[in-house]
Amino acid sequence: MFSTLGYYICIPFAALVKLFYNLTNSYGVAIILFTVAIKLIMLPFQIKSKKSIIRMNRMSGKMQEIQKKYANNQAKMNEEMQKLYEEEGVSPMSGCLWSFIPLPILIALYSIIRQPITHFMMIPKETALGLLDKAAAAGVDISALTMTTKDTVQFSSYGQIGLVKAITSQCPQVAESVDGWINLNYSFLGMDLTATPWEAVKSFTFSAAIIGLILIPILAGGFQLLMSIYMMKSQPQQNGAGSMKGMMYMMPLMSVYIGFIMPAALGVYWIAQSVFSLIQEVIMTKFFNKKIEEEENARYEARQAERQKRMEEGRKQQAERKNQEERKQTLKEKQKAAQAAKAIKAAKAGISTTEAGRVGNRPYARGRAYKADRYDDKE
Repeated sequence: MFSTLGYYICIPFAALVKLFYNLTNSYGVAIILFTVAIKLIMLPFQIKSKKSIIRMNRMSGKMQEIQKKYANNQAKMNEEMQKLYEEEGVSPMSGCLWSFIPLPILIALYSIIRQPITHFMMIPKETALGLLDKAAAAGVDISALTMTTKDTVQFSSYGQIGLVKAITSQCPQVAESVDGWINLNYSFLGMDLTATPWEAVKSFTFSAAIIGLILIPILAGGFQLLMSIYMMKSQPQQNGAGSMKGMMYMMPLMSVYIGFIMPAALGVYWIAQSVFSLIQEVIMTKFFNKKIEEEENARYEARQAERQKRMEEGRKQQAERKNQEERKQTLKEKQKAAQAAKAIKAAKAGISTTEAGRVGNRPYARGRAYKADRYDDKE
């Protein structure tokens, strides 16, 4: 199942390598152009990932403040972290997802390099095994190209590479009738890209080809180290920096080890991948740091403008409330003045009627038509 799945994964990558090989007739250049094409295809996703990583790095100070403030309350810490991510528009996992993509590409490319007949030329396995018999009949020694498992003849680990090289150099007529066959030229800068650098170490001679093969894994590890150092320096120091520093040296060492035991073509890919990734990281880091800083400044200015607007509205509302209070105070004063005037008027009216008609405690006892001499005797 996994071998079948791996075969279908190899199909698009093999088509891309084949395209560049047919254009350049150089296996090494085809690998480099394949690397460039993959980087360009992945560029939109890597841009998104890089922006997320830069934003995460720039908000690390806020994250540390939250971690320190809620060190004893994990639930509250997670809640505040989630709020911070939402405010900044950051997904903490988006920067990690695309970092795993190069691994399956590397595995697929290794299959293409190791099995050029079935995974590069896409020739059926039965036809490839038939070529063994034809090559043997043409005088090719196939003993190192095959192995027998359960009475079945199979290709050895690098048997397909050996058969392609033998047919191309000794008997090209054997594969002339095979649809899809390509007489591959594995030479690149005088080096055989199917050779493993460790074999070159064991049979070391002072020649440009041997020294070049040995330098391939060393350069792969060196560029991987430069890439790791740059990424470490471009990120703020956080908890766990010691383990990150250990990984910084571990990955280049793994690159060197794998580069020595795998065909040199894979090391060429690793070098190209590291070089282009380093260039891409430098450019994107500078560009997006500047762009995100401008976005943050714009957001800060917008927040300040909104705050200023709210303050102005608050001042206007306060002035309006003050005016309303003053108008209420004026109205109260007018009402008091009216009441006072009314009281004065009532007092004046009391003097002319009330007191004139008073009899004892009865202010209106005499009435309005009272005449003191009304009932006097008249003669």
